[in-house]
Amino acid sequence: MKVVAFNGSARQDGNTAILLRTVLAELDKEGIETELIQLAGKPLQGCTACYSCFKTKDGTCAVETDELNEYLAKMIEADGILLGSPTYFADVSASMKALIERCGLAVRAGGDLLRRKAGAGVVAVRRAGAVHAFDSLNYFFTISQMIVVGSSYWNIGIGMDPGDVHRDEEGLQTMRTLGENMAWLLKKLR
Repeated sequence: MKVVAFNGSARQDGNTAILLRTVLAELDKEGIETELIQLAGKPLQGCTACYSCFKTKDGTCAVETDELNEYLAKMIEADGILLGSPTYFADVSASMKALIERCGLAVRAGGDLLRRKAGAGVVAVRRAGAVHAFDSLNYFFTISQMIVVGSSYWNIGIGMDPGDVHRDEEGLQTMRTLGENMAWLLKKLR
């Protein structure tokens, strides 16, 4: 079993990465292979609405100027997907939005290629807007017919400067519980 996590933060090793790594550590403890992909420094453009993916139906995007098709292949191969984003103006980052737009359309066009995989969103926030960002991630999972994994609270960690989330014990515990729940679900799905 494998879970792939995508960090949509412009800060490669900031609070979002810390939260994702906390979830991944629990999955690792359960013997589940994990991979963290950092979107920082690897620009992704949004969907061009060319709808070529509905012509090819092969689970790829026609735009080949970035690494999106590699990310798509990793999602399709994985049993579980974690999407992590900081909260930017009460929503996900532009990189995460581009990932959601293009992956979402390509996997639907390819025949719902993420159907019945486990998915969970993780959000870092300074103060407010995190629930909307969390909703944006969950909409991707539900429209992709994925099984959304929950935790003991919404999957949100609070912190502004890199490392601040280490002081949010409730947020970190929420991430640990999320990892435990995802591991449990993946084993049940097997």
